[in-house]
Amino acid sequence: MKPITIMICDDDKTLQKLLRQKIEKFCADRNRFCRIVCCDSGEEMLALPAPDVLFLDIQMSGKNGMEIARELRRRHENTILIFVTAMSEYVYEAFDVDALHYLIKPFSDEKLQEVLNKALQQLQNLAEIKEAQRKSEKPLENQEDSKILLVKRGGLSTKVFLSDIIYAEVFNRKVMLHTLDGDIEYYGKLTDLSEQAGAEIYRTHRAYLVNLKYVEKYTATTIWLEQGTALLSKKQFSGFVQQYMQYINRQRKK
Repeated sequence: MKPITIMICDDDKTLQKLLRQKIEKFCADRNRFCRIVCCDSGEEMLALPAPDVLFLDIQMSGKNGMEIARELRRRHENTILIFVTAMSEYVYEAFDVDALHYLIKPFSDEKLQEVLNKALQQLQNLAEIKEAQRKSEKPLENQEDSKILLVKRGGLSTKVFLSDIIYAEVFNRKVMLHTLDGDIEYYGKLTDLSEQAGAEIYRTHRAYLVNLKYVEKYTATTIWLEQGTALLSKKQFSGFVQQYMQYINRQRKK
C-alpha cells in the first residue's frame, strides 16, 4: 500500500506536536504507513513537495493560510486540504479552495478521526480514478470516449466520463452535468470544463455545453438532445453547425 504523506502547517509548536501524535496513532491503529512532516509557515510548506493531505492553520505570520491555500490549489489540485483554526469567519472561503473540512479549535479526537477517515477515502477514490484512466487507454480515434472528468463535491471526488455527458449548464457559480446516469451538480466554471473537453463537446451558449453525439435536431436558437434541450446563441450558431457536420462526417467514416 502506498505510503501517505501528511503535512501539518502551523506556527504553534505545541499544536504541531499534539496533532502529530494523534495522527500517528490514527495511522498506526489502521496499519497505514504515514509520513508526517511539520512546517512553521505557508512559505516553507510551498517550498516542499506537495503532500497527500495538508492540515493548514489560517492565522500565521507572513501569508495567512487562506492565501497559501489558493497558491497551493494553483499548483496541486489533488492535495487534500483540511483547515485547522480558531477562526470561524473563513469557513465559506474554504469552499473556494475545495477544502475537505474546516476544523475549529478545539476539536475532539472523534472529529479528527472522522475527518482523517474521509481523507483516506478520498485518497482511495483518487487512486481508483487513476487506475481506471490507465486501464481505459484506447486507440487514438477513441480517446474522446476514455477521457475522465474529476468532479469534486463537498470534499468527495466523483469520476465522470466525458462521453457520458449529454450537456452541461451553469448558473449561480454551479455547473450542472446532465449525464446518462443522472444529474451531477458542483461548484465550478463552464470554461474549465470546456477546456478539458475535446472536439465532441461544443459550447453553444455562454451557459451551455453540448455533446454532439446526443444532438437530435436544432434550430437557430435551440438544440434538442436525447435528454433535454440547450440554448444556441446567434454568435455560436455557424461554429456549431460546422463542428456538428464535421462530427457527422467522422461518424460516417468509422
